[in-house]
Amino acid sequence: MELRNLKYFLAVAREENMTRAAEQLFVTQPTLSKALKALEDELGTKLFTRHSFSIRLTDEGMLLRDRAEDLLSMADKIEKEFMSLDDITGGELFLGLAESCLIRYVAASIRRLKENYPNLKYHITSGDTEQVADKLQKGLLDFVVLAEEPDPRKYDFIAFPEADRWGLVFPENDPLAAKKSLTADELSGLPLFCSGQAWDNEIRSWAGNVFSSLLLEGSFRLSYNGSVFAKAGLGYLLTFDGLIDTSPGSGLVFVPLSPVLETKLYLVWKKYQPLTPIADRFLKQTTRIFEENRGSGRL
Repeated sequence: MELRNLKYFLAVAREENMTRAAEQLFVTQPTLSKALKALEDELGTKLFTRHSFSIRLTDEGMLLRDRAEDLLSMADKIEKEFMSLDDITGGELFLGLAESCLIRYVAASIRRLKENYPNLKYHITSGDTEQVADKLQKGLLDFVVLAEEPDPRKYDFIAFPEADRWGLVFPENDPLAAKKSLTADELSGLPLFCSGQAWDNEIRSWAGNVFSSLLLEGSFRLSYNGSVFAKAGLGYLLTFDGLIDTSPGSGLVFVPLSPVLETKLYLVWKKYQPLTPIADRFLKQTTRIFEENRGSGRL
C-alpha cells in the first residue's frame, strides 16, 4: 500500500469532491481517480459512494480514513526523527498534553532546552487521557502528560512536583461566591459542568454517598468552553484551579472543594521504547526541573 495513495485518499475524504482534491494535490483528476481505484482494488472494498456533485465515504472508507491518518502521522514522525538524528542542535519532539496550568513545567523545560538546542521543533497535541494515551500507544507521540496514574506494566513515568486542586467556577454575583470552600452537599442539585472522565472518577470518589444527588448538566473536554457556559449562568464548572481566568473583573470566581480534592499529573512514555536523542535530552531536562521544584511550587 503506497503512502501516496493514502494521501490522495485523505484529500478526497476531506474535500468530498474529486476536482477540489485534485487541485489541492496538484495532480490531474484522472491520476487521482486511478490512485483511488488502485486502493479500492488492493483492499477489495468500496471506499466511496459517488453522487452528482460530491462523494461520501462508505463505512469501510471511514475506517480507512482513521487508520490512514495514523499511518501518515507515523510516517511523518519517523521521517522527522531520522532527519534529526545527526542534528546536534535540535530535533523533533512530539508531546500530548492534558489540560492543566502545571503544563508550565513542560514549557519551562522546553525553554531551557532551546537555549542549548536552538533547532528544537516541538509538536503539541492536547486532549484528555483517552485521546493522548491512544496516540502514545500507537507511537505517534514521545511523551504525554496524564491526569491519572499510568499502568506501570506499559509505561514509565515521573510525577509532577505539584498536584492540581479542584474547585467550582461560576459567576461572581452568585451567593456561593461568599464561601471559602464548597462541600458535596452544597453542590447537590446544582447544574454542574465537568469532563466525563473526571465525573466518573475523581468527582464520584470525592462526593461519596452524595454523588447520586449531583446533577451533571453537561460535559466538556475543554474547561474554557465550560467556563463560557458557566459565565452565561447555565451552570457551575468543576475544574482545576488556574485554568480559568477568575481575577477581579473577569466576572467569574473559583471556590475550592472541601475536603480538598487534588489530581496528580504524570509525564509518561512507553516502556522499553528507545528515545530519540532530543527526547532523551527533554526527559533529563524535565526531570531536573521537577526535582528543583518538588514540594516548593516555585515555578
